[in-house]
Amino acid sequence: MANYALRVPESLFAYARKVAEEENVSMNQFFVTAIAEKVAALKTEAYFRERQARGDLADFDAWLQASPDRPPDTGDDLPE
Repeated sequence: MANYALRVPESLFAYARKVAEEENVSMNQFFVTAIAEKVAALKTEAYFRERQARGDLADFDAWLQASPDRPPDTGDDLPE
């Protein structure tokens, strides 16, 4: 495990401490979880950008055209 000295503005640190106390976790666990959540969000964004780049609108249109033309199932219709 690595160590990293982190400089945090006092106001943000105070708020983080309050949230960590409310969640009954250590400051270390709070910061590690926050970093993990941010990394996961960035990786998810990169994944969907890569998927978008592989997408083909013509193929999507063809898929839609092949879908049956019938009304939506009960509960799946749009509100008026």
